[in-house]
Amino acid sequence: MSYKFIVRNPHDAHVGGWRGRMRHWGARRPWALLAAVLVAGAGLGAGASAGIGLADAQRMESQLARQQQELEQVRRQSQQEINALAARLGELQAQANRLNALGERLTQAGQLEDGEFDFQGAPGQGGADLAGDMPLPELTAGLDDIERQFAASGQQLSVIESLLFDRQMESNAMPSRSPVRRSYITSSFGSRADPFGRGRQFHKGIDFHASVGDPVMSVADGVVSFAGTRNGYGNTVEVDHGNGYVTRYAHNSRLTVKPGDLVRAGQQVAKAGSSGRSTGAHVHFEVWENGRVVNPRQFLGDSRTPVARRGRG
Repeated sequence: MSYKFIVRNPHDAHVGGWRGRMRHWGARRPWALLAAVLVAGAGLGAGASAGIGLADAQRMESQLARQQQELEQVRRQSQQEINALAARLGELQAQANRLNALGERLTQAGQLEDGEFDFQGAPGQGGADLAGDMPLPELTAGLDDIERQFAASGQQLSVIESLLFDRQMESNAMPSRSPVRRSYITSSFGSRADPFGRGRQFHKGIDFHASVGDPVMSVADGVVSFAGTRNGYGNTVEVDHGNGYVTRYAHNSRLTVKPGDLVRAGQQVAKAGSSGRSTGAHVHFEVWENGRVVNPRQFLGDSRTPVARRGRG
């Protein structure tokens, strides 16, 4: 008797057995096998779909973040432009206020009517065409043009102010008012009888009625050139107004200024009295032009000042 031994590969035996069992199981349950294949395919498809959807979501989220950054950058740039325009507007408003204040000073100095230089109210305007959006460059150019106009107007008004100021200074330096309030002339300029009964005398000034202690005021702006006692004049103040004009205030009871003081028109320089060669309390007023005494009457602000001819001194 012969025996034949056949050695099989264990893997082949296993695979063969598995395949056999599957064929046997599939032959017995074909619907079960189909279901298993479908379930496996569905699982693979769902996994792939889930992976694709997550990538799309991440990409959209990244795009949204970039768009938000771009919008924020645009917003910051727009705000910077608005801030720059606001600064320009503030500068123009400051220039308008300056021109308005300058106009008010010119109105007072030039004695113009109120409202001549009023920049507060907006002038009337009109137009029949429809309006549209104004581009930023056009708006900026318009602001530049307004700023140039303001600058030119300011320079012109400053020149006018300077001229009016010089004229006002010249006017203030010109004797043009009475040295005593609510008074009258008691002795005029020129030849008269000597109040002390010594014949004729040339009176170099005008005498104003006053009581002892009444304020004696400078008739114009100037600098006190003398404050002291002069022979015959008593306590005397002399004010140099420039342009060759000097005024003298004599027979005072007390002086309230000293040499070198700057005085304004209407400012008190002394108190009235009867010092020196005088018959009673009064104010003796003289005007000197380029070293020559002149009639003060022509410089008085009110030519209707009443005159009562009574010698005083």
